[in-house]
Amino acid sequence: MAIKIPGKDRLWAAGTSRLLALALLVVTGGFASAGVALAASGGRAEPAATTAVRQLIVVTAASHSTTYATMRLYRVVGSTRVLIAGPWTARVGYNGIAFPGSKREGDGRTPSGTYGFSFFFGVQPKLAFAFPFRHAFTWAYWDDDPASPRYNEWVSALRANPGRNPEPMHNVPAYDYAAVIAYNTARVPGLGSAVFLHVGTGGPTAGCVSLPRAELIRVLEWLRPGKYPLISISAR
Repeated sequence: MAIKIPGKDRLWAAGTSRLLALALLVVTGGFASAGVALAASGGRAEPAATTAVRQLIVVTAASHSTTYATMRLYRVVGSTRVLIAGPWTARVGYNGIAFPGSKREGDGRTPSGTYGFSFFFGVQPKLAFAFPFRHAFTWAYWDDDPASPRYNEWVSALRANPGRNPEPMHNVPAYDYAAVIAYNTARVPGLGSAVFLHVGTGGPTAGCVSLPRAELIRVLEWLRPGKYPLISISAR
């Protein structure tokens, strides 16, 4: 999924969904109570404690092959979703959105499913973000080498080997600001790495979700870890 061609922005997948059961609740609108969700880990479903989701981002595409999608932000109150912002036009992978469970490294597809967020990062100085923020220095990379022991991790090249042909995180303007979507957190080799929500560059991504800069900053400043936000990505 790594794109090393100048002029194309790089979008990936970071973290297997810990909240697979909540994907069903996204459809029904039910995020009312805490409970037990299923977290995918290398193809296995494992129990994971969850709490009430109070912020939800919904990304919907008209088909699995289109590179365009519509994004809406919701405040979740019990089983009710209240529209906060959107609809906005987002971009997804240059090969569209993967069918559930079919995302693979280098396929140019954005994973479908429902995921949390790990942390935010950016080349530019931190803004009013509630999530942890990492500055993307020139020595920061994302390891997208399935054969690497640090696959699907942020790596400082000053401290460790980021794998073969890693993704530079110091990438302007795509990574001026971005959020790591928690896809393939089990780091299963080949299932895809580093899926981000980042600044759009005018075209499709390599597997992430992108928005124009102003809308993206609005989203990132709105998200709060204590409200257990999720992003749901799907195609009709």
